[in-house]
Amino acid sequence: MSDRGIARRVAKKEIRLFFSSPVAWLFLVSFVGASLFVFFWVESFFARNIADVRPLFEWMPRLLIFLSAAITMRMWSEERRTGTLEHVLTQPVALWHFVLGKFRACFFLLLLALFSTLPLPITVALIADLDWGPVAAAYLATTLLGGAYISIGLYVSARTDNSIVSLIGTVALCGFVYLLGSSTVAGFFDSNMAESLRLLGSGSRFDSITRGVLDIRDLVYYLSVIAIFLTLNVSALEKERWARGAAIKRHMQWRFLILLLIGNILLTNVWLNRITNLRIDLTEGQLYSISEPTHEFLEKLEEPLLIRGYFSAKTHPLLSPLVPQLRDLIREYAVAGGGKVRVEFLDPADEPEMEKEANDLYGIQATPFQIADRYQSAFMSSYFNILVKYGDKFETLGFTDLIEAKTGSNAQAEVLLRNPEFDITRAIKNVLYSYQVAGDVFDGIDEQVELIAYVSADELLPERLLNYKNTIRSQLNDLELESQGKFTVRFIEPEERGGVVAEQIAQQWGFKPMVTALDSDREFFFYLTLADTRQVVQLPTDQFNEDHFEAQLEAGLKRFASGFTKTVSLLVPKVNEKMATHHLGGPTFINLERLITQDYSIRMEDLADGRVSPEADVLAVVAPHRLTRQQIFAIDQFLMRGGTLVLVSSPYSVELAYGQMRLQEWDSGLGDWLGHHGIEIGKSLILDEQNAPFPSPVIRTSGNYEFQNVQLIDYPYFIDLRSPGLAAGHPVTSSLPQLTMAWASPLKVDKTRGRKVTTLLRSSAKSWLSRSTEIMPELDEQGELNFDSGELKHPIDVGVVVQGRFESWFVGKPYPLTSSEESSGPSINTIVEHSPNSARIILYASNDFLDDQILKVVVTGAGTQYIGPLELFMNTLDWAVRDDALLKIRSGGSFNRTLPSMERKAQKVIENLNYAASFLFLLLLAAIHRVRKILRRRHYAKALCASGSA
Repeated sequence: MSDRGIARRVAKKEIRLFFSSPVAWLFLVSFVGASLFVFFWVESFFARNIADVRPLFEWMPRLLIFLSAAITMRMWSEERRTGTLEHVLTQPVALWHFVLGKFRACFFLLLLALFSTLPLPITVALIADLDWGPVAAAYLATTLLGGAYISIGLYVSARTDNSIVSLIGTVALCGFVYLLGSSTVAGFFDSNMAESLRLLGSGSRFDSITRGVLDIRDLVYYLSVIAIFLTLNVSALEKERWARGAAIKRHMQWRFLILLLIGNILLTNVWLNRITNLRIDLTEGQLYSISEPTHEFLEKLEEPLLIRGYFSAKTHPLLSPLVPQLRDLIREYAVAGGGKVRVEFLDPADEPEMEKEANDLYGIQATPFQIADRYQSAFMSSYFNILVKYGDKFETLGFTDLIEAKTGSNAQAEVLLRNPEFDITRAIKNVLYSYQVAGDVFDGIDEQVELIAYVSADELLPERLLNYKNTIRSQLNDLELESQGKFTVRFIEPEERGGVVAEQIAQQWGFKPMVTALDSDREFFFYLTLADTRQVVQLPTDQFNEDHFEAQLEAGLKRFASGFTKTVSLLVPKVNEKMATHHLGGPTFINLERLITQDYSIRMEDLADGRVSPEADVLAVVAPHRLTRQQIFAIDQFLMRGGTLVLVSSPYSVELAYGQMRLQEWDSGLGDWLGHHGIEIGKSLILDEQNAPFPSPVIRTSGNYEFQNVQLIDYPYFIDLRSPGLAAGHPVTSSLPQLTMAWASPLKVDKTRGRKVTTLLRSSAKSWLSRSTEIMPELDEQGELNFDSGELKHPIDVGVVVQGRFESWFVGKPYPLTSSEESSGPSINTIVEHSPNSARIILYASNDFLDDQILKVVVTGAGTQYIGPLELFMNTLDWAVRDDALLKIRSGGSFNRTLPSMERKAQKVIENLNYAASFLFLLLLAAIHRVRKILRRRHYAKALCASGSA
């Protein structure tokens, strides 16, 4: 027998013997059954409502211990017990061939066992949007971990002649290696020691890979464990060949070579531990790696950037495993920064001066956490913070900014990093832009910007405007000299050459002649525009206040500059504070306001004076209620100047209070204005069979009595939007995996007006409309929910973008601003009659999907913080102001891929199909083994007959 085929023949023999043993089949069936039971029952896959297979792999390090022990327990112990080991030892063949053959056999059996679990990820991918990157990484991690356990089991089996002892010994040794890096053991030590233990533990390395990151250090660790224990296995068998009590030179050389090999393997791991950038991020969107938007911000750095991590040695057990992940990611910033990024990590408890600086200068405080063990419950204060500093500007991130938690069905919290790259990169953007605000606005302008003043001759202007013109002209000339060629000024009299320019700007921009209230026969022009090769911006001039001009001009120039924080003007309904505490009076948007302030300068608007803040880059109007003509005029003229309007509106709003759910009419006052632009929000609500769970008050009818309680139901008014309902090709929605729209109304847009209409959000083909105001779920005596079911079901638009030329609604109507609303002096009536083609209306037809209370309710239903609507709104703002760098990475997260709504019957069918598919695979293996056994017997019978006849 040649040496080349020994390992293969040994593997075939062991596989055949394994399938001939009923005990082996029992272990294999038990493994598959346990895996499925854990997935569907222990971790409650459907109740968890996350489209991943993490629950399966979270239990793999423990399940594989018993499977590997069962596979390997008789591999060498049976050879020793039956006496066939002597036959192996006396063969003139290197023993590593036999060891490798048995390892190959066990590894093949492991792969078959893992193959039986493949129906689970396939099922998830069929019913939801599954990220296959972490799944592939998890299967690779499982095979490596299983290989490590198998090598340990083979070594233990080689040391005993009792299979049961081998089983127990393997479970004990593998369990020790697993527990070494577990949070249970690591919790007894500080973070440095705990991190060292995690480097030695098999389970912690496994978790690192299953999140979707292939790190060379983790891969080499498992290969090292396999190599070490296979080497020890060969060594244990080799010693059986030696004469008892003999100490010849060859034995000493053998021991030295074994120690040298193991030592080199260990040193390789120690050396690789310093290398943090040899890894591949397999997650969709590369959640744990530096992406292109981050590189773009790092390239803009002109001063050193400091990223400092404050991590306590003793912290909460759920946060402790996240510290190494953050450290690795932050170190990648240092590598990507090319010397411009300085990274530091410290434990404030070890450096009192740095702790005082963190407390006093940066406002970083230790957070108290409650921890509990089997003996007591206690509080501990620890740091889990990141400081990002650029020049004299800084921003801090705490654990609430960095993590997301989900409460499982077993009441245990699952804590993961939410989207660390986005959080850190956003902090870098904020400090970079804040630092640049103090500098020259022209530093951020790449091409020349021209101010064109369409101003009538001096003799046509009122005295007030003539003074205004002379004042700003002086300011403009000074600024032109300071700009170093990046800013030019040009005054044009529209009445020249027979009024050609006047006619041109009237057609192109809607600039009509102005008049004063005192002299309506005296017409003149006074319009200011800023333009480059990409866009034209009109400066607001309706106040004609010299003191405000400089600020208005700077705000306009910043629209052409990169590196400056953009400004969002936000109008939300005014709600009585006392009523709001009881969830009455209308929707509130505190979470939305707080999120906007993280990325933008925000101006809370009233619009009662008929004007939008001149520095506004985008106007957001959320749940408007009974707007006045002055407020509508402000919105109208902002759009006419080429601005972008983000409008969130619907004819209805919902009150949830005191166990009641009431639908109330919510008149925005914008119905006629929207209708003028060919946009209609239907006075009805959309219901969809594809919906999200909602903890709703439910009325249960029993006989002549009605009872009310709260149940988690599939609520058709909570539309669950997924692809293709989310526009895959649009930047606003392309990165969103799912979105829940609450109590949305249908949108209709006239597409015959020459504007570009893009549908962003659309319900499924199983949706319908209802005009019923009874939105409170009712259960009949059979426990079934009753909703108004429409006969005509079809996709319905709930979010659109309309871009193009809009005509002002106020043309031909009385000027809406009275003299009391004008500044001192004669009032000047000016209306921009139409917009440029760059004007946009972005409309979402729901008043409540961004409401604080509704977001909180969705959290209750999902078990984790739900920020999908907020991400949609922030993506909209990013796209509106053309600052879409963060838009590409904002929607990443660990719990944002949810399952679609399904009936209980469908869930049971899916679960049973997975059981059937896995066990059918095992039956197929049994059938193949049976057929091969029959064919082998026939082959032997023919061979015996042939030898007998000879």
